[in-house]
Amino acid sequence: MSRRALLGLAGLGLLACCLTAGGWRGATASYLAAWLVLLALPVGALPVVIVAERFGARVRARGGIEMLAGLRRLMALMPVAALLSLPVLAAVSLLYPWVAAPARTPLAGLWFTVPFFAIRVVAYLGTWTWLALRFARPFDAPGEGRTVPAVGLHAVIGTLFVTDVVASLDPRLDSTLLGLLVMTAWSGLAFAAAILLAWEEPEPVGRGRTAPGRGRLVPLVVLLGLWAYLHFVQFLIVWSANLPPEVSWYFARGGWLGRALAIVAGAVVVLAGLATLRPGRPTTRILAGAALAVHALEMFWLVTPALRDRFVLRPSDVLAACAVACLAAALRPVLRPSADRAASEARRAGRPA
Repeated sequence: MSRRALLGLAGLGLLACCLTAGGWRGATASYLAAWLVLLALPVGALPVVIVAERFGARVRARGGIEMLAGLRRLMALMPVAALLSLPVLAAVSLLYPWVAAPARTPLAGLWFTVPFFAIRVVAYLGTWTWLALRFARPFDAPGEGRTVPAVGLHAVIGTLFVTDVVASLDPRLDSTLLGLLVMTAWSGLAFAAAILLAWEEPEPVGRGRTAPGRGRLVPLVVLLGLWAYLHFVQFLIVWSANLPPEVSWYFARGGWLGRALAIVAGAVVVLAGLATLRPGRPTTRILAGAALAVHALEMFWLVTPALRDRFVLRPSDVLAACAVACLAAALRPVLRPSADRAASEARRAGRPA
């Protein structure tokens, strides 16, 4: 039996164990959070690659070829993430409270229906897959004509997706910042994963010389800083307005585990900022690993309290995460886009990626 088949069987077995450990409702919440972590890899890498294409010559001059190759490898996971959304679409009635709630307006009577929800999610994932395939190939020259519309389309699709899939899980929070916050977290997660995946490349020499690791650390710090700022602004607005439903949303995500995650996340942001004073390759990789873990746990922090009313990590969460990882590893060789193969061949041949 091939390795791909073994991984697929292991993923299905872990899903069965997840269902046994958490029940239908608990298992679907765990799977949704784990699937969002997988989706964050290609969707978070997409805007970074689009911006890098716009400033292609500058990115190459500062030694970003290997990072772009790593980000494009993550973008190749988009068809896999889209396919693994099927269990989420099948479990809509278990996840979302609006399924059983009466519609208050004619638009809500259409918008908050299971068929239309499934159509919207398929459209979001299809658009992201098209964008990932379009920008997966190495570029030869900056393409402003396609980069600007692509960024705008990604922003619109991301905001609608987060509103539909994440925010509607728990209607107690009414925040217009949540879409931007989640998309920033996804880009930070993807960039951290790309740092861990990318090969080390020689730093520029001469007048453009920079400290080893600085070219990768600074963008990571920018993403972490923006993400922390958005979290702070949303928290400040909720507490200063003294809105009971929104406050209860945060209380459900508090507890010792929620507070510990907030403290660790704040420490990672501060340490990453301080590391820019004395950057180094080992330091950059350690911080990237920490940022990856924080953003992955954040997806469970956002999703699971909507169904459990408190943030706790249960065995079903671990089983779902392992199941999604195994299924993604099994499906990736089958659904790997030809553009991703071209990017890998270009990297091996030493051409710009």
